[in-house]
Amino acid sequence: MRKQMISSVAALALLVGGFTGFVGMGGNRSVEAAQVTSTFKDVPASHWASSAIHSAVEQGYFKGYADGTFKPGSPVTKAEMASILARITNQPELKGAEANNFTDVPEWAKDGVSTAIAKGFIHPSSYKGKLNAQAALERGEMANWLTQGLSVVDADYGQALSDVTNTVIPAKEYFTGKLADSQKNAVAVALGTGLMSVASDKTFGVNRTTTRAEVAVLIARYASLAKTKPADLQGLNELRQVGLTGTNLNVVSKSFKKTPERKILLSGNQKYEDVVTDDFSLVRNKNIVTQTNHADLKILNWIIVDTNVPNNNRSIYYPVFVDEGVKLQSGRQFSFVEFALDIKSDSMSQLQAGGLLNSATFDPLTSPKSENFLSYSVPKIGDFTKARGVFTANNPVFWSDGLLHTNSTTARALTLQTKEGVIYSISFVE
Repeated sequence: MRKQMISSVAALALLVGGFTGFVGMGGNRSVEAAQVTSTFKDVPASHWASSAIHSAVEQGYFKGYADGTFKPGSPVTKAEMASILARITNQPELKGAEANNFTDVPEWAKDGVSTAIAKGFIHPSSYKGKLNAQAALERGEMANWLTQGLSVVDADYGQALSDVTNTVIPAKEYFTGKLADSQKNAVAVALGTGLMSVASDKTFGVNRTTTRAEVAVLIARYASLAKTKPADLQGLNELRQVGLTGTNLNVVSKSFKKTPERKILLSGNQKYEDVVTDDFSLVRNKNIVTQTNHADLKILNWIIVDTNVPNNNRSIYYPVFVDEGVKLQSGRQFSFVEFALDIKSDSMSQLQAGGLLNSATFDPLTSPKSENFLSYSVPKIGDFTKARGVFTANNPVFWSDGLLHTNSTTARALTLQTKEGVIYSISFVE
């Protein structure tokens, strides 16, 4: 009987591709694991995930192969990942969790999948009876699993998943329209928390498979995030605020307040308390009163980037719009605005677009020219104009660049009025 049990354990280790099923091991076992980690032939100390692999092996999430390798670049299957997630000891379980109704989970992984479901990582209702359990786990699905797990740890992570529905996601696929709606929220939260990141080509890579090394890193990051309040994560706060209001201004700057009544010129029957607001969501995606009638204009999103803050406090959107090391002079911040135009003339030019609003902050004249902006493939005004700047499309949507002044001697009230009569107006306050 004992021989049979040992054989079953050995078979399990082989089936799951080298991750151990033993967690909560004693000190001697941890020391042995650490020693094995340091001698993996394919994980030198210089390997980018060496420390995380060491920790993951020590904690019992993985083990090496008989030939002395770890195979850090090998993909992890869904069944394997579910079994790993099931072993996260501090993850609470849901009351009334969904049943494991998957019909394609191998016998060795059934308990792990059931536990991963109970802990909120996997939602069977999102599938059609099959997990495709032995397929390699892709990054988009990984983002779904991990962010769903975070929402069980802290309900505010779950709220964040809802708040980012209409946000601007700092990944190339978002700007090129190749990020599926079913993946946007999880990708946004994964990026906003720092749980996952974009690759050197600026893509999140929802369809790229997840490797053993990456999983080792993700487990460590997840454990750290599970102890962190969502409100303490600036990047996530920015993504949430952009999703809810259309701008990150209130996260990156506390120096703008609703313009006082004495500084706003209202028409005869307008009452300050009825029409003036500092809530950008009330003017977002609304037709704005313009200086000319060349086009109707809407503002979809407004992103502020302050280049004079320490790197660890800078906007999550900095790498999208601004090249590394660029700094504006003190008292100025970048203003990036996503405009949607409904052009009324076949010959409207870029210069005429710039005359729609008399504002250095909300300025539809030009788009950023940074290398980062171009590498993220963010829609720019040049995509919709030809010779002499004449528009080739009647309904272009593009990003522009401008300046937000944060110096009392140069700052002016920022005011937008919708054709419905709502006035958004804020002023700089030192």
